[in-house]
Amino acid sequence: MSNRIAVVTGATGGLGKAMCQALAAQGRKLVASHLPGDEFVQEAKDWQAELGNDGIEVAIYPLDVTDYDSCKTFVDTVEKELGPIDILVNNAGITNDAPLKRMKPEQWNQVVNVNLNSMFNMCSQVFDGMCERGFGRIVNISSLNGEKGQFGQSNYAATKAGIYGFTKSIAQEGARKGVTANAVSPGYVDTPMVRKVPEKILNSIIEGIPVGRLGAPEDIARAVSFLTADEAGYITGTNLSVNGGQYMS
Repeated sequence: MSNRIAVVTGATGGLGKAMCQALAAQGRKLVASHLPGDEFVQEAKDWQAELGNDGIEVAIYPLDVTDYDSCKTFVDTVEKELGPIDILVNNAGITNDAPLKRMKPEQWNQVVNVNLNSMFNMCSQVFDGMCERGFGRIVNISSLNGEKGQFGQSNYAATKAGIYGFTKSIAQEGARKGVTANAVSPGYVDTPMVRKVPEKILNSIIEGIPVGRLGAPEDIARAVSFLTADEAGYITGTNLSVNGGQYMS
């Protein structure tokens, strides 16, 4: 079925846009989330219109991935207005960096809530329905730094590493019921955030990538669309590293 409903959280950035484009190419009905609050509504509408200019329709709803009830309301609304969710891409994530000796509890808790607790908050809303219908694709976006760690990112790396254990566990729970769960771990991707890195540091990063370039958002999106394909039912509980060879595990 090409018209399955696919939800992408944290979709209004460069990676989310590429993911939506790749899923649309599969014929999916797209749903994206944006942060709640009036200050984020126009940004979300502009992003939605940008995709619309490419002929891609996306329904967009407010969502606080750190709040269980907000996730329940989001899923209930989508399924009432559009239909059952068969594909979930947990893409929402943040950083709040500091060396451990200077990291504040609020920095730790904020990153854990957005990057890891959101996995439970969203997956628990859709998992039973997927199992009952006999089909589901869950892709959780982790990170290169979840695989290898990173100075000043103990909070971020811990959450992204935690995604692997969560993903493997629910993969086992859904395997006999047609529900797959996998992770994708991007390396350094050419996004506005990465381009803000000082040129000298950015060049040093690129020099350390064997393929000799930053990743493109489309590189990550292809991995997501591969794992969410109807034909990908024999791939579950795995992590797909997309980092240009920068870290080989």
